[in-house]
Amino acid sequence: MAGIYIHIPFCRQACHYCDFHFSTSMKKKDEMMEMLAREIALRKNELNGEVVETIYFGGGTPSVLSNEQVNLLVDAVYQNHTVIENPEITLEANPDDLSANRIAQLSHSPVNRLSIGVQSFFEEDLKLMNRAHNAQQAEACLTEAVKYFDNITLDLIYGIPGMSNNRWLQNVEKALAFGIPHISSYALTVEPKTALNTMVQKGIIAAPSDAVAHEQFLLLADRLGQEGFVHYELSNFGKLGYFSKNNTAYWLGKKYIGIGPSAHSYNGTHRSWNVANNALYLKALAEDKLPRETEELSIANRYNEYVMTGLRTIWGVDAKRVKDDFGVKYSDYLLKEATPFVAQGLLNFENNILTTTRAGKFLADGIASDLFFVTLD
Repeated sequence: MAGIYIHIPFCRQACHYCDFHFSTSMKKKDEMMEMLAREIALRKNELNGEVVETIYFGGGTPSVLSNEQVNLLVDAVYQNHTVIENPEITLEANPDDLSANRIAQLSHSPVNRLSIGVQSFFEEDLKLMNRAHNAQQAEACLTEAVKYFDNITLDLIYGIPGMSNNRWLQNVEKALAFGIPHISSYALTVEPKTALNTMVQKGIIAAPSDAVAHEQFLLLADRLGQEGFVHYELSNFGKLGYFSKNNTAYWLGKKYIGIGPSAHSYNGTHRSWNVANNALYLKALAEDKLPRETEELSIANRYNEYVMTGLRTIWGVDAKRVKDDFGVKYSDYLLKEATPFVAQGLLNFENNILTTTRAGKFLADGIASDLFFVTLD
């Protein structure tokens, strides 16, 4: 089984914290759709016959596409790949794009899962982040979406400067009130070359606090756990049967093809990425060329990636798999480096599998980096 990710590089406006590739100009949108379909066709043999089980529209803001444009790209996948009978087809969407009419239209499209970028139900947070929607639109779109879609996930951001624990929990309660079966939640991060970074540097707003973010992360995990959500990945919580198949495939190391400017692909041994420039992407595809670079992953690279993704999930890092796939020196190294974290109560080691504890979850990425294979003396 494999997945196809389609990057839609357009947004109505730039969020202050975002460092993904996008353009706020829609002038080339129709041409981009044509070239995205062309890239799908040019790469039809890359999966070597593996069946596609997920199609994911990410971005950017995929909800700026019309239903006809979404259908065009889904049809291109079906024309060039073998697809399972009921694939998970996810569309990332912003609340301001999801009018009642648009949601009804989407319910008649191939899309069967909505990922809604709410981020916060409070006006002050949305303004600080420069989101295109307002608090009323956030609630209104969910009221309509649940009438037509069963499989919905929404994004929430914690650790926003000035957001109290009480306001954060109100965000969580509002999400739960809609009966949403999946929530993805991330700490507000200050990335280089973003408006947020400039605002923090100039003292316009305070830098996000790691301590506050950690506290709000634990509040979220505990509250969602009470409601039967499984914390199956560091930033993802789902009811049983509603885990993201697309993202789970990434974390479990399945193959995927990334279509569009800046999109990444992975086939188990190589990683490739497309140019992060709309004009260069369009020019190359118009000449039937693939504007990408490819890297062959070393054994150390593949081990490090498995550790990084594994520790973020409930499935953990399997020491036996490390031994079988990478060799005994890697499994010995893993267990040696993990021992202090087990002793500190940050990792569990049971049935040959390393997983993070409640105390270790928020620190998963940092712990993983300490387990990376660099050199052996």
